[in-house]
Amino acid sequence: MTATGPLARQVPLTLTPLRRYAVARSLFAPTTLPKALQRLGFVQADPLRAPARAQDLTLRHRVAGYRVGDLEARYPRLGIEEDFFVNYGFVQRELAHLMHPRHPRKAWPDNRLAQAQEVLAFVRERGVVRPAEVDAHFDHGHITNWFGGRSKASTQLLDDMHYRGLLRVARREGGQRLYAPCASRPEAPGRDAALDALIDAIVSLYAPLPAASLGHLVSLLSGGVPQWHDHRKTALLRAQARLPNARVSGVTWYWPEGDNPASRRYAVDEQVRLLAPFDPVVWDRRRFELLWGWAYRFEAYTPAAQRVRGHYALPLLWRDQVIGWANLRVKGGVLTPDIGFVNETPSEKAFSTALDEELHRMSVFLVLH
Repeated sequence: MTATGPLARQVPLTLTPLRRYAVARSLFAPTTLPKALQRLGFVQADPLRAPARAQDLTLRHRVAGYRVGDLEARYPRLGIEEDFFVNYGFVQRELAHLMHPRHPRKAWPDNRLAQAQEVLAFVRERGVVRPAEVDAHFDHGHITNWFGGRSKASTQLLDDMHYRGLLRVARREGGQRLYAPCASRPEAPGRDAALDALIDAIVSLYAPLPAASLGHLVSLLSGGVPQWHDHRKTALLRAQARLPNARVSGVTWYWPEGDNPASRRYAVDEQVRLLAPFDPVVWDRRRFELLWGWAYRFEAYTPAAQRVRGHYALPLLWRDQVIGWANLRVKGGVLTPDIGFVNETPSEKAFSTALDEELHRMSVFLVLH
């Protein structure tokens, strides 16, 4: 098939170069943390540690000398924000600015608005606050949380104020968010320009994208820009019209302007990589099946008896093929892997050597050596 669209070359395209492009474009040569964050634009976060949080597992492949916890430790000095994009995570500040002022579709009732104004004044006076300080000062009581349990009303109010852009996460201590008032933001571009820029950031992060996945990710922008919920469809149509694309085996794929997925510059190396479940290479389960021919599922919240590959199975990438998975545990300061394969275990010595090297890199990243 041939690529079409502005700036696209008319070149034969099959799943093989698309697969190489998907791997090599995302797994760029390790660089500094600020540069990696700038290039990615967004890193999805997850609180589970098995053996580390998803954001750390994602960054270790792309940041030279990265160690577990580096993002949290350096967060206050980086140009990023904890915020919601297509999911919750760490967003480049210029992208975060495009999503604010954020206006959820459900307005606060008057009593909730009054509480938020009181808390905002309190935070402005203190500068940075812990949720416990707000709870002790206001004693808002408890409410039913999203999971049907009981949580402190002040904690949920702080989350809500953060989401609406009244507060920002200043830093974390022991995994807990500390909040500060939001600084003034630069004037945002118009709605359509902001939506186009946000979609371009999505495509840059997850390219190449099957058409259905592009549509799904644009729908997830409802979380980042609820005020523009009704304008996502026209923004998607604009993106489909301007982005280079190709139809391969009956599926239309999209990628950023200026890229050529068939280019030989997208070469893969002789490495094994254990990827986070939310790594951009494997995040899109639809694309995963198209490129690698099997179904990967995140099973951490699946009942143990129903799991196929384990609690926190990390996709195992060898060259440009995802051929298996690994569940990792740390026992007595030693990394213990449980590895499975979709088909047979590769017999070549190059693979076993590369796997040993990856497990050593993981141990160094976890500061076990």
